[in-house]
Amino acid sequence: MAIDFPNSPTTGDIHTVSGKQWQWDSEKWIAYGSSLAPDVLKVDSGNNRVGINQTSPAYSLDVTGSARITGDLTVSGTTVTVDSASVLIKDRVQFEGATANDYETVLLATDPTADRTITLPDSTGTVALTSTVLPLTGGAMTGAITTNSTFDGVDIATRDAILTSTTTTANAALPKAGGTLSGTIVAADQIISAPVMKDYAETKAAMAAHDVDLTLGNVQTYTLSGNQTLTFSNPPASGSAGSFTLIVTNGASATLTWPTSVDWAGGTAPTLTASGIDILTFTTIDGGTIWYGFLAGADMK
Repeated sequence: MAIDFPNSPTTGDIHTVSGKQWQWDSEKWIAYGSSLAPDVLKVDSGNNRVGINQTSPAYSLDVTGSARITGDLTVSGTTVTVDSASVLIKDRVQFEGATANDYETVLLATDPTADRTITLPDSTGTVALTSTVLPLTGGAMTGAITTNSTFDGVDIATRDAILTSTTTTANAALPKAGGTLSGTIVAADQIISAPVMKDYAETKAAMAAHDVDLTLGNVQTYTLSGNQTLTFSNPPASGSAGSFTLIVTNGASATLTWPTSVDWAGGTAPTLTASGIDILTFTTIDGGTIWYGFLAGADMK
């Protein structure tokens, strides 16, 4: 049977005759077997490309729509690009590493019981394991924190951020076995159990107006100028003990009235120095309902 081929074909053109598919390779018509509609399978021999549901394939294999591979897929190239919002993986991703051997790193997800989201921080660093870092919400230290300790390469700025944040990121956690703090830690009235303190200091503050505000520090200074009445504020909650030291200058130069909550040793307020320094200590165990007051040193020289 004679085949009536089109005149002046263009390279890659498909022609179907009696159930057979032919393609022009710029010199001759080549038969490819059973006929498929050109919008289903496009063989672009001129560019060595095949399209599935793609009449103008741009790649060696160009597929439009879903594709299913029932066996293993081996990709020998260096880059796999996934232009998709979601990649569905059953339970693990396995990393071979730079050396093809018997050892791999497996990223494994526990079978979820609800939708979960793990957000990676916008930061450069090493992801630390929960077994080797100290979480902000608790944890047991296994080594001394000294100026010679390191944070396993985590940058200082990231660590500073975690000390004042309620969100813990893996590359900003304090390792259990040591580390050097570079910022303030706010314990927020949480328990720090069984520490061994060395070379520590207490915050000293000048009394604000005529109020001993314990949030400013546990050692405060005060110079009396004219008759004044003192107040004590922000003690620890009832059930916790709290104390402070008050260094008073010229305490007897005028009338100094103490809070009625102060319970003095012997029931009488001490006589202070008119021109000099006296040191007093105060302790409470009931949230400031009662302050036990003591004269620790009079007329200090």
